[in-house]
Amino acid sequence: MKANRQKEIDEMRPEYQFDYARAIRGKYYRRLIKEGANVVALEPDVAKEFRSSVEVNDALRSLLRVTEITRNLEKRSNHRSRRPSPTRARVSRGK
Repeated sequence: MKANRQKEIDEMRPEYQFDYARAIRGKYYRRLIKEGANVVALEPDVAKEFRSSVEVNDALRSLLRVTEITRNLEKRSNHRSRRPSPTRARVSRGK
């Protein structure tokens, strides 16, 4: 009885049979490389806030814009002017 039971478990259903002789290796590989296929799993609390991948992409693009603006502001605030200020010019001349 155990042998019969094991045989039933090991056999796949006909709808799951696959003919590996006709399989093409890497059939979709080039398309995946060309189009890109990055998959990211969101945590449940984050997934509740976004209804679609479009919303997630919009939020991330918005974050990238804010980051770029912030980065540009930091560059400007750290930049020194090459011209001396009028106050410095007077002091350096001895007036």
